[in-house]
Amino acid sequence: MTDTVTREPSEESTHAKLASAAADVTPRRQILRLATAGSVDDGKSTLIGRILHDTGSLPTDHLAGVTSDDGDIDLAALSDGLRAEREQGITIDVAYRFFSSPTRSYVLADTPGHERYTRNTFTGASNAHVAVLLVDARKGLLRQTRRHARIATLVGVPHIVAAVNKIDLVDFSAERFAELTAELDELATNVGAAEITAIPVAAKLGDNVVDRSPNTPWYTGPTLLEYLEAIELHAPNPVARELRVPIQWVSRPGPDGRRSYTGRVAAGTLDVGDPVVVLPSGSRTTVTALDTLDPDRPTAVAPLSVSVQLADDIDVGRGDVIVSGLDDAHLPVAARELLATVCWLSETPLHAGDRVALKQGASTVRATVQALERKLDPETLLEQVGPSELALNDIGTLTLRTSSVVVADPYAANRDTGAFILIDEASNDTVGAGTILEPREVIPGKATRNDIKWHPSALSRTERWTKTGQRGATVWLTGLPASGKSTVAVALERELVNRARVAYLVDGDNIRHGISDDLGFSPGDRAENIRRVGHLARLFADAGVIAIASMVSPLRSDREIARELHAAADLDFIEVHVSTPVGECERRDPKGLYERARRGELKGLTGVDAPYEKPENPDLRFDTTGADIAELAGRVVDELVRRGVLAE
Repeated sequence: MTDTVTREPSEESTHAKLASAAADVTPRRQILRLATAGSVDDGKSTLIGRILHDTGSLPTDHLAGVTSDDGDIDLAALSDGLRAEREQGITIDVAYRFFSSPTRSYVLADTPGHERYTRNTFTGASNAHVAVLLVDARKGLLRQTRRHARIATLVGVPHIVAAVNKIDLVDFSAERFAELTAELDELATNVGAAEITAIPVAAKLGDNVVDRSPNTPWYTGPTLLEYLEAIELHAPNPVARELRVPIQWVSRPGPDGRRSYTGRVAAGTLDVGDPVVVLPSGSRTTVTALDTLDPDRPTAVAPLSVSVQLADDIDVGRGDVIVSGLDDAHLPVAARELLATVCWLSETPLHAGDRVALKQGASTVRATVQALERKLDPETLLEQVGPSELALNDIGTLTLRTSSVVVADPYAANRDTGAFILIDEASNDTVGAGTILEPREVIPGKATRNDIKWHPSALSRTERWTKTGQRGATVWLTGLPASGKSTVAVALERELVNRARVAYLVDGDNIRHGISDDLGFSPGDRAENIRRVGHLARLFADAGVIAIASMVSPLRSDREIARELHAAADLDFIEVHVSTPVGECERRDPKGLYERARRGELKGLTGVDAPYEKPENPDLRFDTTGADIAELAGRVVDELVRRGVLAE
């Protein structure tokens, strides 16, 4: 082990060559984006400092601030300012540094190495051309190395290089480097990367970072900077038929009476006179005017921002996507279901049945986790099938069902229209980032929700209710299986009919025989079943019927959606929590569900191995243990009277 910290550059050093060539650099240089990732103490900060120092990219005063009196440079301290900001409570997901060579400019995304901040690697690598993985030559490949390599392939980084750092601390051993290279080759196969190039470096000393090291005569490959310099950046060949322009802004009509639609071209080309289709509506029109903000570019290509005017006055809004109208073969999918890979970023685990907001480009929709399909083990890179949850920093494959159409492509085909984030609707925090594997069109034919309009009744609600003498409402009874919900619901229905009121019991089992006979019993299917019942009950209530829904409906979010449906239509919604304890429910067990669940024959029974979220503020709450059922039904009737749904 050596105590040397810095090496004096010779006249022919790369540092000197870069400095002397700076004046010859052309104004238009290629920009290469790279993201660094590594575990704690792998030497990432030192490597970044070494690159900045040896490429002459540090301001003189900055360099002086980290240089001791005897001339030694603390390379890792070059990023101490960012760490100090974090200590002061400033949130920084990714720190960006910049350096250059005579032929290329570099944007370096420095991502924290701690496992807790894996989400930052996802962010930093999302638009990188190269991922630089730090590997400590002594420790070898760690859990974070595997996780970071998988994230890099997940977000489509085309090049991965492993800087096998601290090679000096294993005596510049060619044998140790060969061992790690073999492990990296295996890792590349496991994560689906074309290759992971390994380079032996000693960041503290500068070996093979910018300058070639005399200490590794057995290594004949490039230095890290030479590797970066040799990467060819191939701009995608624009194909007009693959046009994607997500709309971010709609401007008011100008003097010519035309609106302008602004967005960034994500793929393809666009020119005046091109036929286009606006999705998800499917409206067809032609481009009449195009502004690329560059008079020398009459044709828009990715990734230019453009302003478009269309020949027809059609409905185009933020979140819509303009695509080519040349043929239908290249149209994206108007999807209502997405098979996707997600990196979960929240402390609160994600479960099947959970609801989140899904933001894709400028469009935000509600989504339900239909099923958790698989979860990646970052240690073995094997996938667990059917996990119960995704915890913080877990990477998993799941199925999402959206509340409205999402215009999507597979991420492998388009990184803009194939990526999304998940947002907690209550806190507005970003809780997940994902890439689409398969967008699924679950609506028959080409119809989309924008093609379907709500048709109000020819009779106003007031006229209907006045003529029939009946106000509508929904009574929603929720509780554990065998809690007595259906018993109370039956008694309530009979009491209302005895009062000459139209009432109808929407029983969960009956719904499964018809409206929801296409659904299973996964958490996602259960959530969809509740959504359908909520819409059905609202229609009943609007017609003047008192709908009585007897549903376990274990999740507050599902019940809240049903309540919001009624609130939006100005209809009464009475939530009744039948709070019978699980012990009493299990004692009754008329269908034998609890007994089967205890024997392991039935999975996912609410109250046994699936959660039940009690209503926090129900309109009524009662326990049916030893209770008079008629009296309980009477309490619901009293609430209907209090609300004015029924007369005294």
